[in-house]
Amino acid sequence: MALLLTAALIVYLFLLADRAFALVKTGTGVGIALGAGVLLLPVLGIWVVVMTWRNGLQVQRLSRRLDVEGALPDVSDLPRRPSGRVDREAADAWFEERRAEVEADQGNWRAWYKLAYAYDIAGDRRRARETMKKAIELEAADRSGAE
Repeated sequence: MALLLTAALIVYLFLLADRAFALVKTGTGVGIALGAGVLLLPVLGIWVVVMTWRNGLQVQRLSRRLDVEGALPDVSDLPRRPSGRVDREAADAWFEERRAEVEADQGNWRAWYKLAYAYDIAGDRRRARETMKKAIELEAADRSGAE
């Protein structure tokens, strides 16, 4: 599904770039200015797509490592709401355990990964992304140190 959506977005960005070039070709000052402005959108869109895929692949690599180690976070035993989301109180308690693990070992990328997951199940996506970036950085340092 992600590949299909990315392909659709790339087609859209290509068509948008085509419109930008058509505006520039008008030769008028306004057309050139609008074309240049519109051309920034596909450039920005491509950057977002590349960064999103890069980040997704990095998170997937960490997930695979944890899976091989048998250390993927497991919240299957936590109580759930009718919607399927983890109960807020249970998510908060699980989060506190993960935060304590990070405080005990700041340099452990596995603990940071689990904390990011805890933020995610608690519904705080922004902090989950920031915390996962920290896990990715620590894992990369761990890999380069092991080589």
